[in-house]
Amino acid sequence: MASPNATTSSNYWDFLFTELADPRTNHWPLISSPVPGLTIIASYLYFVLNFGPKYMANRKPLQMQKTLVVYNFIQVLVSVYLFAEGLDGAWLRHYSWRCQPVDFNDNPAAMRVARGCYIYFLAKISELLDTVFFTLRKKDNQITFLHLYHHTVMPMISWGATKYYPGGHGTFIGVINSFVHIVMYTYYMMAAMGPQYQKYLWWKKYITNLQMVQFGMAFGHSAQLLWTDCGYPRWSVFFTLPNAIFFYMLFNDFYKKSYGSKKASTTGATGAQPVTADTSSASKTPPTENNNSLKVASKEL
Repeated sequence: MASPNATTSSNYWDFLFTELADPRTNHWPLISSPVPGLTIIASYLYFVLNFGPKYMANRKPLQMQKTLVVYNFIQVLVSVYLFAEGLDGAWLRHYSWRCQPVDFNDNPAAMRVARGCYIYFLAKISELLDTVFFTLRKKDNQITFLHLYHHTVMPMISWGATKYYPGGHGTFIGVINSFVHIVMYTYYMMAAMGPQYQKYLWWKKYITNLQMVQFGMAFGHSAQLLWTDCGYPRWSVFFTLPNAIFFYMLFNDFYKKSYGSKKASTTGATGAQPVTADTSSASKTPPTENNNSLKVASKEL
């Protein structure tokens, strides 16, 4: 006979991860329980913080040029798909830009959006490879707290969205984030293709501009929930608004340090990194670049 404590714990578990979950998505791989996702994240952190650096300590950094080109190309394709799906399946045809609840029905339109949320979650899991590649290439200076925080938290947030609220107002952030990723991973793919493509990468600093626009759009769109009620959970603004402000301030500070008039003469020729998800084989930071800023302004979104 089960003890009362065991029964109570089981009831809490079922309530949190079954009863509150969206039954349409709860049975999908990695969604029904938090254990698989947390195991992946724990393994990731152990590898990039402990096992990986020790393993590579007395080894030469891997070049991985072909792998990086393919990886970045796949990320571009996934981001294009998510961006197109988000616009065609929701924001340009069906959703209200002011406030949009989650459609929990089984109709094709609602399931299309739910699948998009799930693929976005899988994309966040795949992006853990950014840090794995840093480790294997011995780019330890790129593995900052901010980088690890983002890559750890984003899979958990997108898991929660897929499990409980797969659609609605919150998907807007994922759509614009996917567009930013199209641009960023295109940049890294070209950089990985070799030094002959460096002359085409003059637009590096505009990635930072694009990121700041993204944060402003995310803030403005999420803030509408403060005075508009459509059924989407208002408590979500306690996560989205502070994060938007934090990242905007971070990248704005980075932009001023890297591209300000005083540094134009030193960073203009080489280009300061707008983000440090350096998945290119050609990224060798020149001594004139602001390395401290690079460590802070990791490729986070």
